[in-house]
Amino acid sequence: MSVPAHIEAHPADGYAGDITPQQAWDLLAADPAATLVDVRTEGEWRAIGIPDTASLEKQPVFSEWVRAGGRPNQQFLEELKAAGVTGGPVVFLCRSGQRSIGAARLATAAGIAPSYNVLEGFEGAPGADGVRDQQGWKVAGLPWTEGAQ
Repeated sequence: MSVPAHIEAHPADGYAGDITPQQAWDLLAADPAATLVDVRTEGEWRAIGIPDTASLEKQPVFSEWVRAGGRPNQQFLEELKAAGVTGGPVVFLCRSGQRSIGAARLATAAGIAPSYNVLEGFEGAPGADGVRDQQGWKVAGLPWTEGAQ
């Protein structure tokens, strides 16, 4: 199935493009083959929460892009393939929409495409007061749950 017409990805270098959290949800809802991959750390999943795609009858894939301490996850592609992510569309999500760019590029280079980055991520960048409550999956009102994956 192709990307729904109302989802226009912002052009990107090395992957299919950047989409908003709402566009990511719409793509996941419209395409039975679409997968959400959360690339944050296990600590972030536990402390901040995780996307809840149960109403779409889908489960997100959880694979850390970097390990605690900032070490790259050398098994990232193998973990995706073990979880059944071998083609697209794939929507990559991190905390603020930065780490997921690298994940989308690597997946695309490995033939997992189309791969998209979710702008703003799960929580977005901190506001002027340092609190992450201005943008992102959670602020968009998309389903999520507290606790570990």
